Amino acid sequence: MTLKILLGSLLVGLLVISGSRSVQAYVRLPALVGDHMVLQRDQPLPLWGWAAPAEHVTVRFQGRSYPAVASGAGRWEMTLPATPSGGPFAMTITGQNTLTINDILIGDVWLASGQSNMELPLRDPNAPKPGAYPLILNAEQEVAQADFLQIRQFTVKKMSAATPQSELTGYSWQVCSPQTARGFSAVAYFFARDLHQRYRVPVGIISSPWGGTPAEAWVSGVALQSLAAEPLTAGLAGQFPTPPLPAKDPQNTPAALFNGMIAPLIPYALKGVIWYQGESNVGRAGQYRTLFPALIRDWRQRWGQELPFLFVQLANWQPALPQPADSDWARLREAQTAALALPRTGMAVAIDLGDAADIHPANKQDVGHRLALVARSVAYDDQQVVAAGPALKKMQVQGSTVRLDFEQVGSGLVLQVERGVQKTPGGVRGFAVAGADKQFHWATGTLQDQTLVLTSAEVPAPVAVRYNWADNPNGNLYNREGLPAAPFRTDTW
Repeated sequence: MTLKILLGSLLVGLLVISGSRSVQAYVRLPALVGDHMVLQRDQPLPLWGWAAPAEHVTVRFQGRSYPAVASGAGRWEMTLPATPSGGPFAMTITGQNTLTINDILIGDVWLASGQSNMELPLRDPNAPKPGAYPLILNAEQEVAQADFLQIRQFTVKKMSAATPQSELTGYSWQVCSPQTARGFSAVAYFFARDLHQRYRVPVGIISSPWGGTPAEAWVSGVALQSLAAEPLTAGLAGQFPTPPLPAKDPQNTPAALFNGMIAPLIPYALKGVIWYQGESNVGRAGQYRTLFPALIRDWRQRWGQELPFLFVQLANWQPALPQPADSDWARLREAQTAALALPRTGMAVAIDLGDAADIHPANKQDVGHRLALVARSVAYDDQQVVAAGPALKKMQVQGSTVRLDFEQVGSGLVLQVERGVQKTPGGVRGFAVAGADKQFHWATGTLQDQTLVLTSAEVPAPVAVRYNWADNPNGNLYNREGLPAAPFRTDTW
C-alpha cells in the first residue's frame, strides 16, 4: 500500500470517528422527559439524559441554571430543587445542541401499573368487538366530559427484557381532552380526576401495565434472588431471565417487565403508585403473600423512598355458589390484604364492583374513587377522610352466638339492601360459621349497637367465621359512607 493510499485511509477513518462522535455528542433525553410532562411538586427532581462522554450539559429552568457532566458511559444526571405546584413552564437543556421542553406542569405524579384491569382504557375503540376490553360505564359521556388540561398521561409501550433497561419506548405525554382521554387508563383517569378536583393541582399519570401478567414479572431480579431462601418463592428466583427471553409469552418471565417497563422510569420523582393486579396469580396465594410485599419493598428501594403504594383488591367474578365453599380468589384477596402490614400502603376494596360474566368489570369510576379516598388518607395525610370499609376488630363466641366488633366503621355500620341473586336467610349476607368440624354454613344475624351478632342452626358451637369468602360473594356489610367490608376469615384452615 502506498503512503498516499495509507494517509487517505487514515483520513477517512478519522472523519468517520469524528462524525460518529459528533452524532453522539448531541444531548438527548429519555422518552419520559418531554413536552406536557408533569413533575412532582415539593420534592427534589432528578433529571437525566445522554451526551458524549465528559460533555458539559446545562439545564435552565425557572430562571436558574444547573450544570452536569456526562459520565464516561455518556449519561448525565442532576437534581433540580423541590418546586411548588404550578406552571406551565419551559426548560432548556444545552450541550453541543439545545433542546427545549414546553408546557411543563408541577403537580403530583402517580405510577399506574399492574395487569388488564389497570390497562383497560377509558374508551377502547375496538369494544365491544370479540377480544376487546368491555366498555366502561357511560364511556362516551365520560370521554366527552374529559376536559382537564392539568391531567396528563404518559403511556409506557409494552416491553419485556432480560436485563434492566436504561431507556424505554413510550408515547409522548398526552394532555387530557375529549380527543385524547379515550386512551387513558380508566382506573388511573378516575383516580386522577378525583385528586385533581379535590386538591386543584396538576396530576400526571405514568401508565405502565400489561394485561395478563403475573406479579413476579414486575419484581426486579435482585429482589427475586433475595427470595430464594423462601420455599414458596425459591422457584421464581430460579427462573431469573437470561437472554434471550422465551419466545412464548416473554412478558410472563420473572423480572422481565420490571426490566423493560419499570427500571427505565427510575429515578423520575413520584407521589406514589397505584396497582391493580393479582388475577394472574390466583391459585398461588401462599406465594403471593411473600411476593407482593417484596414487590412493594423492591420498588421503594429502587426509588429510594417509602412511596405510598395503593392497590385494588380483586373484584368478585364467576357464578355465585349457593353454599359456602373454599375459594382461590378469596385466598388471593387475603394475601393482598396482608400487604397492608407494610407502612404507607392502602387497599381499595372492589368486592361489590365485579361482573360474574366478565373479569373486566365496567365500573371503573368507583374503583378510581376508592383509590383516591385511600390516597387522601395514606399519601395526603387527611385525618378526616373515611378511606376504607369496616374491618374486623374482635370476635367473641358466647355459646351458639358469635359477636363481631369492627373498626373503620366511619359514621356507623349498615347492612345494605340485597343485590344480585344469592339469597341467605336473615338480615346479613355473606357470613358463614363453622364448628370444630371445619364445615361452614350460612349464618343469620343482625346489628346490635354496631356489633354484628351471628348464629347458625347447623353450628351449635361455632369456632370460626368467614365473610365474603368466595369467588363471587354477595355480602352486605358496609359503613354509612358506602364502603364495603373487605373479605376476611378468622380461621387459618
